[in-house]
Amino acid sequence: MSATACYFVRVMLNDNTEIARGLRRRDPSLLDHLIEKYQHRLLRYLVYLTGRWELAEDFFQETWIRVLERGRQYDGRHEFSTWLFAIARNLVIDESRRTRPVSLDGPAGGDDAAPFDIPATGQISGIDRTIQREQNEQISAGMEHLAAVYREALVLRFWEEMSLEEIAEVTGAPLSTVKSRIYRGLSALEPWVKGGACEN
Repeated sequence: MSATACYFVRVMLNDNTEIARGLRRRDPSLLDHLIEKYQHRLLRYLVYLTGRWELAEDFFQETWIRVLERGRQYDGRHEFSTWLFAIARNLVIDESRRTRPVSLDGPAGGDDAAPFDIPATGQISGIDRTIQREQNEQISAGMEHLAAVYREALVLRFWEEMSLEEIAEVTGAPLSTVKSRIYRGLSALEPWVKGGACEN
């Protein structure tokens, strides 16, 4: 195996360790790389968590400032994305406590809430794309009506593809609670997946 190949294997195996070292050095190129790698995932998570695009953008910026300021706290023993999402989540909770007594148990709300866009992936036909868009719109409508704890659990599990253990670490909830939130979230979302809830 060449020296270059050995280097890439080492980086892949010790990626989180390398990130931890770079954050301790306050390496600007590493921070640029991390922002580029995680920006879409983090922003999407924040939009789902807050329900408002403008707020999500503010928390996005603040999250990366915290990463820069507190980079020494990341030890590399866990996935960087788990640590990153926990920082973002804590910022949202802290701001909610400061500005209004709203918990994550309520639905996303307000007339100014951003639409919940679930992007389509892959190359599909026009008819499949239309069907998928309709399904995504139904799911998005349902997501708006879920309590934020359920919405968050579903986003982390199915959009971010985090393990149950990683979700527990991000949210600070026991594993059994994470499982319950995913089950309850899916159950609450089921009427929307099947074609939308009935009008009252």
